[in-house]
Amino acid sequence: MSNLDVHPAPATCGGREDVSAKPVHDLLTGRLVPLGESTAVRRLLPNLGRRMVGAWCFVDHYGPDDIADQPGMQVPPHPHIGLQTVSWLHEGEVLHRDTLGSLRTVRPRELGLMTSGRGIAHSEESPREHARLLHGAQLWVALPEAARHGDPAFEHHADLPVLRGGGGLTATVILGALDGAASPGTVHTPIVGADLALAAGTDVTLPLERDFEYAVLSMSGRADVDGVPVEAGSMLYLGCGRTGLPLRADSDAGLMLLGGEPFEEKLVMWWNFVARSGEEIARAREEWNSGSAFGTVHGYDGDRLLAPELPATPLKPRGRER
Repeated sequence: MSNLDVHPAPATCGGREDVSAKPVHDLLTGRLVPLGESTAVRRLLPNLGRRMVGAWCFVDHYGPDDIADQPGMQVPPHPHIGLQTVSWLHEGEVLHRDTLGSLRTVRPRELGLMTSGRGIAHSEESPREHARLLHGAQLWVALPEAARHGDPAFEHHADLPVLRGGGGLTATVILGALDGAASPGTVHTPIVGADLALAAGTDVTLPLERDFEYAVLSMSGRADVDGVPVEAGSMLYLGCGRTGLPLRADSDAGLMLLGGEPFEEKLVMWWNFVARSGEEIARAREEWNSGSAFGTVHGYDGDRLLAPELPATPLKPRGRER
């Protein structure tokens, strides 16, 4: 997933000093951002006042959109450093290509996980013949220092662990571990991502890790998360210090649980890059625009996406909150 803003704002994040050690309720609303010709996304992270949740540093929610007579998602080849991308669908399909030669269609409840390592480029598009509706989320996970210079990789996992513990909740573990079930996706920090399907009448408490910070993204419907009503397209930041999360729903609803140990390293994010300094960002931008690094995404019918101009002010990592 690309940040297609033509004037992307730098985001400084990371460090543990601004993490709430106690449970909180911080309701975040998304900012509408165009994504290609016919798709708009609601950007939940980075958000004013909240930059990260564990290692999760970027969250876009899109749809459900009727794309029956439209091209749907069309994101040209673009680069990444310092992160993992997570593709998660409730409806539709996304065709992934990358500079490793990967060609994979990601479908609902399947994990598409790309690790940039030192650098990778990819494209994402709705297939020419596609479903009527497109609905999903695209997320980034920041890589720690020990992993961010490694080899790039792409994984596709169609078989993910599912928890059905009663009370009307079905949880699919996308990344990391939840209540003893672990995703096959590769992780580099203590983290969790889970899809939560709540049937009408759900009233259950989901077990959590006290040392993790958490947020819940509402994908569809309306649910009460620890007593707070959360509507589709919004995200509730919950802080740390919880061992359980009460969930209630009067009608069917879909949520995503995002969490992890607070990310200790300080980062600078700009466009599609996660780095540790403005100099790294400037170098990656120049290498991509000049074609001297990242390789070629073969098979995409269109031009690659060039990086925009850097802001006039220096890019510096400062902390998790704005």
